[in-house]
Amino acid sequence: MRSLKIFAAAALLALPAITLAADDQAEAPPAHFTGADLFNLTIATDPQISPDGRQIAYVRMANDIMTDSAVRSIWLIDLASGAETPLVTGAGAHFSPRWSPDGSRLAYISTKSGGGPELHVRWMNSGVAANITALPESPGGISWSPDGSQIAYTARVPGKPLSLGSAPAKPEGAEWKAPPSITDAVTYRIDGGGYLKPGFTQIFVVLAKGGAPRQLTSGDRHHSGALEWSPDGKTILISGNRDDDWELAGVDSEIYAIDLASGDINALTTRDGPDFAPQISPDGTQIAYLGFDDRAMAYQQAELYVMNRDGSGKRRVAAGFDRGFDSLEWTDGGLYAGFEDEGVYRVAKISLTGNVDRLNARVATPGYSRPYVGGEWSVSSRGTLAFTSGSATRPTDVSVLAGRNPRQLTALNETWLSGKTLGQTIELDVTAADGTKIPSWITLPPDYEPGTRVPLVLEIHGGPYAAYGAHFSTDYQLYGSAGYATLFTNPGGSTGYGHAFADRIEGNYPISNHDELMAAVDAAIAAGYADPENLFVTGGSGGGILTAWIVGQTDRFAAAASNKPVINWTSMALMSDGYAFFGKYWMKGQPWERADDYWRRSPLAAAANIKTPTLVLVAAEDYRTPRSEAEQFYGALQVLGVDTALLVTPGGSHGDLTMSPSQLATKTDSVIKWFEKYRKDEKSD
Repeated sequence: MRSLKIFAAAALLALPAITLAADDQAEAPPAHFTGADLFNLTIATDPQISPDGRQIAYVRMANDIMTDSAVRSIWLIDLASGAETPLVTGAGAHFSPRWSPDGSRLAYISTKSGGGPELHVRWMNSGVAANITALPESPGGISWSPDGSQIAYTARVPGKPLSLGSAPAKPEGAEWKAPPSITDAVTYRIDGGGYLKPGFTQIFVVLAKGGAPRQLTSGDRHHSGALEWSPDGKTILISGNRDDDWELAGVDSEIYAIDLASGDINALTTRDGPDFAPQISPDGTQIAYLGFDDRAMAYQQAELYVMNRDGSGKRRVAAGFDRGFDSLEWTDGGLYAGFEDEGVYRVAKISLTGNVDRLNARVATPGYSRPYVGGEWSVSSRGTLAFTSGSATRPTDVSVLAGRNPRQLTALNETWLSGKTLGQTIELDVTAADGTKIPSWITLPPDYEPGTRVPLVLEIHGGPYAAYGAHFSTDYQLYGSAGYATLFTNPGGSTGYGHAFADRIEGNYPISNHDELMAAVDAAIAAGYADPENLFVTGGSGGGILTAWIVGQTDRFAAAASNKPVINWTSMALMSDGYAFFGKYWMKGQPWERADDYWRRSPLAAAANIKTPTLVLVAAEDYRTPRSEAEQFYGALQVLGVDTALLVTPGGSHGDLTMSPSQLATKTDSVIKWFEKYRKDEKSD
């Protein structure tokens, strides 16, 4: 994904001095990472610091081997003592903790009752919790009013589907099949959500002590996302699109102010482009938000803006800062923003004069299958930062930054991972033909012996507008346990390196990335790590596209595994859940307008060149890069007589963690076993 293995998949501990009878000997646990270890992982997510900065509520996500699923519970950390306390555990899932403004209560969502997701509030002093409202679907955007008396949230309100034909009268006692479904919505299915039920997301407010909720918005528009209260409690800010053409408006959105007394909704922004993530200043006079002027490019960095409370006086802040912001929080301690920065996710304190002070916190993503850049954070009223932290050998924990030096508060996986020998990650120097540095790393097998060459897996990130970094990856550790080094890079198009670097693939993806990726492979060989006779390539989504593209351009890889690829841009543009977006922004027109360019950039166009044995993988309910794309590739390879197989994961969608732990382990092991079929004997210098 061989006849002679370089490294054993599992090492046995030395036998004790006293010899035991065979029946009494217990097999030692594997010294290297295994697929079964996915069930040992505990991941810290969603750290929410109390307003006074003294406590952090966070979500623990653990994989349950009996149910083959992730279990979420809420824990509390006391910053002074470091003590951890289970807060909401037991049956069901418990998540989305949010502090009341005075820190005396905690709102959260729980399925404890078994009847669906419910909004709960816990009184922290007494430990008593109450169910505030029961809902048919999970609420979103939980937000406390400034005085703590109300909670705002979003929830779907069912609507009536389009009705056309009807069946004849059914005889009494007859059992007929379900009627056909019909839709006239532009977005009728979405990855991770399946085929959408009729209705629209609306905003509600409910008393924090319980009672019937009040619906603030209505109509045939979605009102979703983060909810921001004004300090006087009279207004809620949201972002969205309420225009007549909202379904085909691409990325366009505005900031709206909802008056709680009247329900009136007023647009505070009007430009062509997205405006989102509003944060109001503590004194209520200004609003910070993110956005950009839409130039119909595949990638456009979100910039930071500030305007007056009534929408006047808009101006860009930190205009010289060449990174894309994606999160904001404005407290008494200042204005904070999150962004990707050269393989790391960071948070900065930003002054209204444009000064950007990067905080000394390396935020890590709770996603663990591959080493994507990202993470979660919150900030107290006085500027203490809580965030998810991690490393190349540890998944996420909770850390805190008060001043200049971060402090790790949890060590959720330290006990069991300290007994494992994990592959180490080192940076690799790679330069493209035009002199541009291509950020690259290599994760070596555990027990790697310096100076030896090992089989190499080039693993390519998705997006393509995303980034990898030196972060924990279960896939890479599993490759390492099987004796493979994993090479991973941030080629052109990767985010966190400025707009010009991302624009290296504008209008030419995936073609532009090929030479950069080959330069990284050449560098791994030149550095003495990679065996040139044992090269393999894989990747998911954007990485699956590039895998399919690469095997149509070169035969240097012994085998390939293309996961959730796009193989034909024409079918992708009209089958993806984002068909209102991809043609306009990525392909610069629709298939009937730019047929030649669509074909030029499709891996299927070079299929006749493919000789590399290629495994094709996809999840059954992937609507982002649809299953039909993977099946087209599989069909083409079969017709061409190329050795291939098709692996379909039931129930999963586009994201890796929509798979169960056993499915994720099986997927990775299948890639390894595919590579094993074509791995040559051990090579040495």
